[in-house]
Amino acid sequence: MAEERFRVLHDTMGEVRVPADALYGAQTQRAVENFPISGTRIAPAVIRALALIKLAAATVNSRLGVLDEDVAEAVVAAAREVANGAYADQFPIDVFQTGSGTSTNMNVNEVVATLAGRRLGRDVHPNDHVNASQSSNDTVPTAVHLAAALAVTESLVPALEHLAEAFEDQAGRTADVVKSGRTHLMDATPVTLGQEFGGYAAQVRRGVERVQAALPRVAEVPLGGTAVGTGINTPPGFAAAVIEELGQLTGLPVTEARDHFEAHGARDALVELSGALRVVAVSLTKICNDLRWMGSGPNAGLGELHLPDLQPGSSIMPGKVNPVVPEAVLQVCAVVVGHDATIAWAGASGNFELNVMVPVLSKALLEQIELLASATRLLADRTVSGIEPNVERARTLAESSPSIVTPLNRTIGYEAAAKIAKTAVAERITVKEAALRAGVVADGAMTEEQLDAALDVSTMTHP
Repeated sequence: MAEERFRVLHDTMGEVRVPADALYGAQTQRAVENFPISGTRIAPAVIRALALIKLAAATVNSRLGVLDEDVAEAVVAAAREVANGAYADQFPIDVFQTGSGTSTNMNVNEVVATLAGRRLGRDVHPNDHVNASQSSNDTVPTAVHLAAALAVTESLVPALEHLAEAFEDQAGRTADVVKSGRTHLMDATPVTLGQEFGGYAAQVRRGVERVQAALPRVAEVPLGGTAVGTGINTPPGFAAAVIEELGQLTGLPVTEARDHFEAHGARDALVELSGALRVVAVSLTKICNDLRWMGSGPNAGLGELHLPDLQPGSSIMPGKVNPVVPEAVLQVCAVVVGHDATIAWAGASGNFELNVMVPVLSKALLEQIELLASATRLLADRTVSGIEPNVERARTLAESSPSIVTPLNRTIGYEAAAKIAKTAVAERITVKEAALRAGVVADGAMTEEQLDAALDVSTMTHP
């Protein structure tokens, strides 16, 4: 009875037992048995992109006379089903596998061949038909490039723009909320909360620019170079035609590699994109830490703003509430920076005409994109949009900063102003009181009205 659950197939290495109901074949089964490592499969986005490549290749192969029209039509229909997410359970191979991704390419070839054969009523071969004019060495990297570009354009960029808009909205609402500036974590001259929020929005928008700047090179793909970049076993015109098809299928500005040997041996465009994602993570880390500091308290911290209360913060301290979303985003940023190190190492691991770290590149890069997209939307919706400034507390801290003595430099000089600041701190009095004690008004350097105007924190937030 146990034998009935399997069927015996063969490949160039001999016989293999494959689950009876599996759509895949012998090469997929060998990979399942060879790589029981993490339990994490290749990302569905890569499977989808590979299926689109099979669809586009079959279309062009038919046009160029490589495939009979009926076989090509069956492959196109089967590949479209896979690209639309059908049969997701038929792609069981661990992401940690042969470095070219050959196992996953053959997994897609075998599933598409089985489905196409059922549709056609006769065998369709995974190599001779579905993989015609292709190699794992050009299809898998192309699929990763396409998956990454789609994830950036469809998910990450809209999420980052959403966060930037949330900060810009807050910047408008808090344009007149004066607070202490801080440099070196020490009191500095006043700013407005709106200015800080506007700065955060600008950081996020610069992140969008950096990510988008990498996309033209990510969308430049090695498809058509087959095994080593020479294009062996492709008919004339195949590369340009199949890449044009992929552009129409994905809506991406896909272009053929300017140099197929660079495109085969290196994955520099993915390293570049990861670097831009790392910068986004660095920006978000700075922003989230600022929000946590400004919201710290309620009594023993800065308390300049209130972050939304989302859940109880302690299992032992009743009433405690923590900045949980910024903390979650910080953890995402840590993963993104760590993945960037993985991608840099993997990108440096090409030898001659092939990089042999493509599967782990795909895992790390797509996780970076997906995590950042989810985290930025969460930060915008669950934190930034609900921030409430503590206007009085922020102004009080601004007015108590000894650095507000700075405008007096122009009238009494830096050294005299420094003495006033030190007196204010040492004796726990206001800067105005310290200035009056120093004789600024009595000596005729300024009138009291001029002193009040100079120490008005609202005027210090602009030139």
